[in-house]
Amino acid sequence: MQQSRLFALLPEEYVCTPDGMEIDKDGNLIVSCPNYADDNMSGCVIRIDKEKRISKWFDVPVHPETGIARNMGIAFDSEWNMYLCDNQGWSGKPELLEKGRMLKIMFHEDGSVKDWHTIADGMEHPNGVRIYKNYLYVTQSCMPRVKDPSGKLVSCVYRFPLDAKDIHITNTLEDEYIFATWITENPRCQYGVDGIEIDSKGNLYVGNYGDGEVWKLALDENGGLLSRELYAKNENELFSTDGMILDEKTGNLYIADFNNNAIVMVDKNRNVRRIAQSPDCDGFHGELDQPGEPIIWEGRIVASCFDLVTDETKVNTCHEMPATMAELDLEP
Repeated sequence: MQQSRLFALLPEEYVCTPDGMEIDKDGNLIVSCPNYADDNMSGCVIRIDKEKRISKWFDVPVHPETGIARNMGIAFDSEWNMYLCDNQGWSGKPELLEKGRMLKIMFHEDGSVKDWHTIADGMEHPNGVRIYKNYLYVTQSCMPRVKDPSGKLVSCVYRFPLDAKDIHITNTLEDEYIFATWITENPRCQYGVDGIEIDSKGNLYVGNYGDGEVWKLALDENGGLLSRELYAKNENELFSTDGMILDEKTGNLYIADFNNNAIVMVDKNRNVRRIAQSPDCDGFHGELDQPGEPIIWEGRIVASCFDLVTDETKVNTCHEMPATMAELDLEP
């Protein structure tokens, strides 16, 4: 296996929890920072240039009722508008439940925020987002209002038009924007769909986190669902499927195994292999400190280290500052 390396120590004054990533039109690495580790620190988006210089890009517009933003997954459309999953309820605090939002941010030519609006609100747990054609595909990792007869967790992917505004989500199966649903079987890890990726052929890859699975959903030319199949699963190599990124050149899909402090690869033949793993650590020397999402940038894999959740299923045992990011080599 590879040994991960330190990519960056993040500025403590405005980052305590990094998560989703994208690459902007100038080739900068963009990191969405929900900052869950500090209740007094709201969410922001940072920019890292090719010389690894780090700066805050903007503070995410706060929820009018809660006064905070908790932005996780992000994506750009073809006009470089940004879409963010504001996962207010992730902490489980009663006053934040069902306050999640899907936001659209527009920019001036100089990169400053021009305008923004809410695409959807009332969401319980919006997590990851990808764009295909004229739609957003958004994972919602839990739906506590939906009671499956088995008693196990239900989660879903929503599909929203890019030009939608002010959709109100009820977190029930009555929501017309539900694209597909999942049940998480693993009783030790009841957490649903999380990581999401899409390839150039219109195949959507969705990770059912608690079951350590990747599902492949084929989309038609209009973004509708053609088929759905279990794409990859190997309990010995992959425990949890958080963020994921596809290398179109090789067909390798890289997955953050959040629970195991690991990065896992699924090759084009669907073989599942752990390529790097770290013990419990602070990440200051480049270890994988609870990786939340990988991205391919400047010929390498970069992973954001969430470093916050602790329970019996996690390698991580505590949160340390500063927040870190790690890097790895691409596999052939």
